[in-house]
Amino acid sequence: MQQTSQPDPALITRHLRAMFGSRLLIAAVQHLAVFEELSNGPLSLTELRNRIGLKERPANVLFPALCAMELLDYTETGALQVTELGRFLTQAQTPNVIGYVGLEKNDPGAIEMAVRLRNDGPLDVSGGISYVKEGEGPSPMDDAELSRLFTLGLAGRAQKLAPIVAGKVSKSDGHLLDVAGGTGFYTYEWLLVNPAATATILDRPAVLAVAAELLETFAKSGRPGTETIKERVNFQPGDMLTDDLPQTDILLAASLFHDWPTETCQVLANRFAAAIRPGGELWVHDAFLNDAMDGPLAVTDYSAQLFWGTKGRCYSRKEYRTWFSEAGLKPTHDNIPTQMDYGLIWARKESTSYL
Repeated sequence: MQQTSQPDPALITRHLRAMFGSRLLIAAVQHLAVFEELSNGPLSLTELRNRIGLKERPANVLFPALCAMELLDYTETGALQVTELGRFLTQAQTPNVIGYVGLEKNDPGAIEMAVRLRNDGPLDVSGGISYVKEGEGPSPMDDAELSRLFTLGLAGRAQKLAPIVAGKVSKSDGHLLDVAGGTGFYTYEWLLVNPAATATILDRPAVLAVAAELLETFAKSGRPGTETIKERVNFQPGDMLTDDLPQTDILLAASLFHDWPTETCQVLANRFAAAIRPGGELWVHDAFLNDAMDGPLAVTDYSAQLFWGTKGRCYSRKEYRTWFSEAGLKPTHDNIPTQMDYGLIWARKESTSYL
């Protein structure tokens, strides 16, 4: 396994994702008047959502971000209220910084963020939503050029995180199913740690073509054991939402659920649970909101980025564990950090299962 004592690139990705958090702040102050709505006292989440016209997903992107910025917080009854710091964004506070924020009011990104918050996504989805399949149409990831661009864009992140993840996921001589496995690096590194195991990477055909190229390079890296990986991994084209999933002992879902709305996440959890053999495990590697939905700031910024380009957002561990339980799995209490503001959680399928 590669050394993991190098600096955490989170110090880089946080700056990138902060752009989306800034757009949320400008939209909240200048386009949605969130702070003015709360200036006369706390409001329940439902009442505040109704007043500013937000559906559940954009509300669960915006409000946790404003809490993480220490501009809003929750009362004992779960209502939202303006903090002492947040009052500098209300007209009743003198002096205030509303005008200063207003200097960025016409920023195209902030304007578009306000549109997406009100609409729960972009107004035009005719070409699909970023890299996520829309409706019954083809997936954007079926386009060879786009797929290569996106997959290789994620390769560095996966290559950095994969050895860390591989060292923390359960050891096994069985089979790993890496759903929407992308570059394949998580699978390749896990197979190095588990020399008797086999694996399947499930993804769109154009993505798998790139993963196969990366495997060729990986196998020739000279690291002990890499020469055996090609014989132990299978590339399976498919759609995780509609196609039969192969039975497996461990199922890995890395940066997967966050692309999808909550109802689809439950569907995925159900399908994954059905594919796991009795006694097997579901592992999720992602960035998680606090269960209180009030941060951390690095993850709320990431959630805003995901909201911008996918159908999903970042979710809390509590939300994941609810999906796992509903799918018939037994969640563990383990919260395992990796790097770049990501971590691992996992659930087990009972040896005697009625799924």
